[in-house]
Amino acid sequence: MAVTQLDPPGGHGCPAAQPASVSAALARCVAVEPAKFAAAHWGQTPLLSRADELPDPAGFTDLFSPADADELLSRRGLRTPFLRIARDGELVPPARWTGGGGAGAEIGDQVLDERVLEQYAAGATLVLQGLHRNWPPLIDFARDLGLALGQPLQVNAYLTPAGNQGFATHYDTHDVFVLQVDGRKHWRIHPPVLPDPLEEQPWGGRADEVAATAQGPAALDVVLAPGDALYLPRGWLHSAQAQESSSLHLTVGVRALTRYALVEELLALAVEDRRLRAGLPLGIDLSDPDAVEPELTETVEALRDWLLRVDPSALADRLRRRSWPAARPAPIRPLAQAAAIDTLDVRSRLTLRPGLRWQLVPEAADRVALRLFDRTVSLPAECEPAVRALLTGAVGRVGDLPGLPDDADRLVLARRLLREAVVVPG
Repeated sequence: MAVTQLDPPGGHGCPAAQPASVSAALARCVAVEPAKFAAAHWGQTPLLSRADELPDPAGFTDLFSPADADELLSRRGLRTPFLRIARDGELVPPARWTGGGGAGAEIGDQVLDERVLEQYAAGATLVLQGLHRNWPPLIDFARDLGLALGQPLQVNAYLTPAGNQGFATHYDTHDVFVLQVDGRKHWRIHPPVLPDPLEEQPWGGRADEVAATAQGPAALDVVLAPGDALYLPRGWLHSAQAQESSSLHLTVGVRALTRYALVEELLALAVEDRRLRAGLPLGIDLSDPDAVEPELTETVEALRDWLLRVDPSALADRLRRRSWPAARPAPIRPLAQAAAIDTLDVRSRLTLRPGLRWQLVPEAADRVALRLFDRTVSLPAECEPAVRALLTGAVGRVGDLPGLPDDADRLVLARRLLREAVVVPG
C-alpha cells in the first residue's frame, strides 16, 4: 500500500493546499523520505530512526510528557477504558484501581490516583488510551499524521517503571510508530509468525509460536532513547523493557484497511446476485464432500461471473462508509460555532473544518449531496458551485460565494454549513 499525502478530503474538484504540519507529522516519525518509506518499509520491515536523524531532535515532549500523564491521571476525572494497567504480562482488573469520584461524581469507574500510584510503584505499566481524542497536542498530531498516511490512527501512551516490562512478547494487528518521549527502553523485535495478521487474528491464538520465535535471535535489538522513533509493521513480534529509569513512549497505531476488507465488501454486495442467493438442494448431506462439490463449483462460477460485473463506484461507496467514520476531523467549539452563526455577515470568512473528508455528488435533477463522515447533507443544485469553491479553498469570504443570486442566499448557505460543522470561522 503506497503512503502518500492525502489529497484534501474532497475527491471531487480542485484540491486545497494541505498545511505544512501534515508532511511535518510524518517527518517526525521516520528518518527517510516518504517515497522511500512507502517502498522499503511500509507493511514490510521495521525502521529505526534516531533522534539526531529526525527534524526535531528535542524529542516528543511537546506532544505528551510525564507531567501531562500526571495531569490526566490526577485531575481530569479519567475513566475506563482510557486507562489500562498491566503487570507481569497480565492486565490488572479495573476494580483494583477505579471507584467512585466523590460528591457529584458517583460514577463507579473513575480512575483513583491513589490506587494508580500503588500499582505503578509495584512495577505495573500504565497504558493511557485514546489520547488522540482527549489530549489537544495529540489530537492535532494524529489528524496531521493520519492525513499524511491517508489512514485512521489511534494514540496510546505507555508508562513503565524502571527495570519493568508491561507485556510479554506479542504482535499487533495494526502498524505502529513508537515515539520515545522519556527514559530509555530496550526493544527486541522478531519476524512475524503470521505476516499481515487481520484484527481477527490476534497473537493469543498463536501464543506458542510467538513464545518459541521470541527465544531465537532478534531481527532488531535496540534501546530507544528520548527522541528516537521506531516503525513496526503489523505482525512483527516485539517486547520492551524500561532501563535504569522509568520510561514513557507513545504508540501510534495505524488502522489501515486491507484487501480482505475489499473482499468483505464485495461479498456484502454479492447479495444482489440471484444465483448466489439460491438455496442448496433439499436433503443435501453437507458433511459429504462429493455432495458439496457440485454446489461449490456452481457457486464459484456464479461468484466469478458476478465479480466481472461489479460496479467499482458501489464498492468505493461501501469502503467510504466503512473507513471515513474511523478518522474524525478536527474538533469544533460548539459555543463559538453557534456564535459565528448568529453574527455571520457577507464579510465573514469561512474555511473547511480541518481533516474533514467530503464528496459533492449529484443527488437528483435539482439536488446535490454533500457526503460527510457521519451523514449526508442534501442541498439545492444551485448551491454546488458555492459549496465546492468554499470547501476547496477557492473562496473564503461569504460575499464572494459564486453561483447564488444574492447575498441573502449566500448567508443562508453559509449558516447551514456552519450548523452542519462542515466549515469553521476562518
